[in-house]
Amino acid sequence: MASSNYSLKVHRELLDPNFESYRLSLDAIPTYNIELDAAVEEVKLKDTQYTLEHMRAFGMYNYLHLDPWYEDSVLFVDCKGRVLSLTVTLDTALGKPREVYCIAAEPGRREDRLCPSLSLTSATWAALSDGSSRLYLLRTGKRGDGSHVKWELLFSEDTGEPFTILHSVSHVQAGVHAMEVLLLRIQKDPQETKGSGFSVSLEWVTVANTAGHGQEKNYEVRKRRVLSGKSVPHYAAVEPQGKGLMVASEKPFVFTHVDGRPVEQPQPGTVEVEKTDPIYFWQQTAEDVTLWVRMPEGVTKEDVQFKATADNLSVGVRGFAPLLEGQLHASVDPEASVWIIMNDKSLEVTLQKRSEGPMWPELVMGDRRGEFVMSDEQAALIHERLTHLTSEDLNANPDGDKPPCNSQELEDCDGFPEDSSSLTHFDEESLRPTQVVNLGSHQYLFTVDVDPSEMPCLCLRHDVDALVWQPRPNQPGDMWEHIATFNALGYVQASKRDKKFATCAPNFSYASLCECLRRVFIYRQPSPVETVLFNRKQGRQVGQVAKQQVASLDSDKPILGFRATNERLFILTSANLFVLKVNND
Repeated sequence: MASSNYSLKVHRELLDPNFESYRLSLDAIPTYNIELDAAVEEVKLKDTQYTLEHMRAFGMYNYLHLDPWYEDSVLFVDCKGRVLSLTVTLDTALGKPREVYCIAAEPGRREDRLCPSLSLTSATWAALSDGSSRLYLLRTGKRGDGSHVKWELLFSEDTGEPFTILHSVSHVQAGVHAMEVLLLRIQKDPQETKGSGFSVSLEWVTVANTAGHGQEKNYEVRKRRVLSGKSVPHYAAVEPQGKGLMVASEKPFVFTHVDGRPVEQPQPGTVEVEKTDPIYFWQQTAEDVTLWVRMPEGVTKEDVQFKATADNLSVGVRGFAPLLEGQLHASVDPEASVWIIMNDKSLEVTLQKRSEGPMWPELVMGDRRGEFVMSDEQAALIHERLTHLTSEDLNANPDGDKPPCNSQELEDCDGFPEDSSSLTHFDEESLRPTQVVNLGSHQYLFTVDVDPSEMPCLCLRHDVDALVWQPRPNQPGDMWEHIATFNALGYVQASKRDKKFATCAPNFSYASLCECLRRVFIYRQPSPVETVLFNRKQGRQVGQVAKQQVASLDSDKPILGFRATNERLFILTSANLFVLKVNND
């Protein structure tokens, strides 16, 4: 299956071009503090883990896990290997986090040990890593009912090398329960001689119940797939039914192994692609469009089948399928459309545009078999307009009061990474990318679980705003849907030099950022104001105001975990779990 380029479609009705700014609110945020019985162990990177990819993967790990199936429920692992759970129902009566599982102590601690990682696979299952090399799949039961039943281990495997769990899903197909788990590793690569000497590996493991009906459950690995790349992915998640995978990263990933067997990679230069000549050429002016369609030699006017309506065009030869047929990019005047046979082998067609001025990016929508030919007059005009961009004069702008843009005058948060990230959808059967989005300057901001039955959403910067995208793998034509916008958050977050984590409420009522120490910033969506306010510059009444709030934690410990629900913010340090009551709804 060949990959196709895809563009993210922004929903204009979700944008606010009139958004002005966030107003600082001094309203106090109720903050509650839970002192932990045992510290959360922050795993420090070793001297051998010196690359930027190690820092991105393990140094910025979020130790706190939000349960998307049960509201206001969070989990984390402490230094004793205990998986602790806290469900908040009443802020003023917070209990201690309760132990739901304990990782067995290993005989000797590995030097390259990572932090334990947890992924809540479904409402009743979870995947757990001990930070070394062992993967656990656990049946949790219903976690949010307050019973805190101990989790049951149903699968355990030593994978040989340390990893963290990025994502996991649970599904049932043909009556067989299976779990898809995505593991991240950074490994020594002997073939990497120019760079850091490390490569990034994603292992996609499928574990299924092999026991028959009525027998005791027996989970075994059914399939392993390994992807390799050169950068830690910003986003990586498996589809709900395990039929595909989505990865957002600066460098591309490719499947290299399936069940231990190498995957054949297409070698550049070994496959010759036949180049097909265009079947038509076309030009345009502000008033009309002219196209030339190849016809069989010796064709007569009686053989030509031509039909033009206001929005559609069909050109062909009698007895054959139409050579060119489809919806035009814009409307034309069918009464003014004419055609003529040229040199007995081509048909020249002239279409009169209904709207003069706008230039068409394509002739027939979705048809890529033609070639646009620029006229001499258009080429000369464009050359004249762009001459100043190639001038030897440093300031080629003739207007003295409009000097050219100086990059030194830009703020740091206006810059974008040099590497161009991409968002790729891989098909599980072919192991090939089916759709690729070039993210370009759309900086990745954070990932958030909005609907546990869907894939996690990713938030990207678009201009100054932050846009939330929901993957829809069952809709190939609209695979990423724009579902929410946080005004100016893309610009605001880029100005926070000490920013560590970012997230938002699942209902998008607010977004939040935290620094490495103490400070938390909350950015609320615009809401109606009770009093009458006027914009002094524009002289108009202001009906809505977006508020910014700042909270400072009573702790000098680094922030290790940061999660948001619709009502609360949960912040984890090595010694404390803070609960901030953000909304009272």
